Formats: sequence, structure tokens, C-alpha cells
Amino acid sequence: MVAYNFPMAMHFDLFDLRLMANIAEADSMTKGAELSFISLPAASTRIKNLEEGIGAKLLNRTSQGVTLTPPGQAFVHHARMVLGQIEHLRGDLQEYASGIKGHVRVYANTTALGEYLPPVLRKYLLGHPDVNIDLRERLSNDIIRAVTAGQTDIGIVAGLVRTEGLQTIPYRHDRLVLVVPDGHALSQLSEIAFADTLTYDHVGLQESSAIHAFLRQVCDQLHRPIRQRIQVGNFEAACRMIEAGVGIGILPESAARRHAHTAAISIISLSDPWAVREMLICVRALKALPGFARELVDLLVEDARQAEAH
Repeated sequence: MVAYNFPMAMHFDLFDLRLMANIAEADSMTKGAELSFISLPAASTRIKNLEEGIGAKLLNRTSQGVTLTPPGQAFVHHARMVLGQIEHLRGDLQEYASGIKGHVRVYANTTALGEYLPPVLRKYLLGHPDVNIDLRERLSNDIIRAVTAGQTDIGIVAGLVRTEGLQTIPYRHDRLVLVVPDGHALSQLSEIAFADTLTYDHVGLQESSAIHAFLRQVCDQLHRPIRQRIQVGNFEAACRMIEAGVGIGILPESAARRHAHTAAISIISLSDPWAVREMLICVRALKALPGFARELVDLLVEDARQAEAH
């Protein structure tokens, strides 16, 4: 067990935060210095002074490069958070100068982003011409971390995620289903386990999508690969590729049923417990949000309520 003696008062330079983040990103002092636009000797001196000021070693230097010590990992984690917040601050202030009065950051999973948010955000932005929205797609666990860390104002998640310390609001029900072309060998089934689909070619969403990452995690747990025949950018393209017989695919039921009206596809329920997921809106504290951000939450809740009523 290594003991670290940290000084009571610590003062950090933003340049040093960025330098450490760059070194960690590149796994190299030399490349980190280049990314920071300083010489290697200057970078080494700054890191040495930083370590002396902190009272702990941040980097392990080897002939293969550098690795982060435990204090170094903690330093880089918080450095990235601070640098991210500064970028948000810079962007927000630039927008205020150009007439924008508010900025809302929203992280959502694939289904919410592709199926439910577009009409709600259109209505909200029409009613709030002086507010901008930063919308990003993320995995539910990553969304929880981002809300907790203050990297985003509103998160929309699905599935079994730990939300301790956050305020949550029930949003919608989300179900993943198997979609196959009409006449496929599986098309007559009413239900199937995801593992039994892995012997077939799949049509998947792009690697940046939350659904793609989620299914990869499921496959890792099963110790089975997914035969990804083709990747597409949205639910409509996936349904068209499935209709054409390129493969089968896992999609949100809402998207599959919407496109089933115009595509020759069949929808089969997944028997896996994770296929049925409750969607939640997550915030750190609703009362702490600016009024215009709370109005977006209210609009999301009302839209979900009306959909449930129908």
C-alpha cells in the first residue's frame, strides 16, 4: 500500500490540467507536449513542479512511454471535467453575446433521441427562440455519470441503472425487439432469446450509437460475437436493410412498428429481461435548474403523458 501525503493547499494551472490530459490521451510525454505546443523539457519541468506541489507522483515513466499512477488517474479525471466545464462556459458566454439567453445540455439514449425527442424539441425551440440545446447520444450509465458530474443538465436513460443522488422522473416505456424480413425463418415466432439470434447476420446501428454499445456489452456477457453484416445511421435505414434481406436487427419497438407500415418486416418479442426498460428523466436537482430548463422537463413529461393516454 502506497501512502500519499497531499498538501493542504493546492493551486492548479489550467495549462497543467490540459498538459496532463494530453499526456494521458497520448500515453506519451513527447506527444502530450506536442499537443500542448511546448517542448519536451518544458513539459517535463511543469510535470515535475506539479508533482512537487501536490506531493505525489503522477506519472510512471518507462522506455515504452508513461502510465498514470493512482493520483495521476484521479488528477486526469478531474482535469477533464474542469476543462469540459470551461469549454461549456466559453460556448455559453459566446452565445449570450450573440443574443442567446439560455443553454440546455441534454444527454439521451438512442431510443429517446431517435423516437421521442425530435417533435418535443421542435416545439420547445419554437417557443424559446433565445435558448439553444446541446443534444448528445450516450449510454445510460454514461448519462448518469454526466448528470452527477454536472456535465449535462438533463439525462434520459433506460434500463437498470443506479440513480442514487439524482432526482428522477418517470418518462416512457422502452422495449427492444427483433426485426426480421417477412418470410424469414424466424418470422413465425412470437418470442425469442437474443442469444438465439446470434447465429444470423445482423443489421446494426453505427458504433457511436448507444444501442450498438449496449448490445456489445450483452454479447460480451454471453461470450458470443454478433455477426454485424452492415451498420447504418438510423432506424429507417435499418428497417430497409432488414426488409431487403441483408440481415436481422434489434430495434426499439416504437421504431419497428412505425416502419412496419411501409416495410415488409416482422416484429418478434425478445424474452430477455433487459429488453423491457423503463425510461427516466434524470437531473441533479429540478429546483436548481434554470427556469427555461425546467420548462423543457415539463414539456417532456407532458408529451409522454399524452402519448400514454393515446
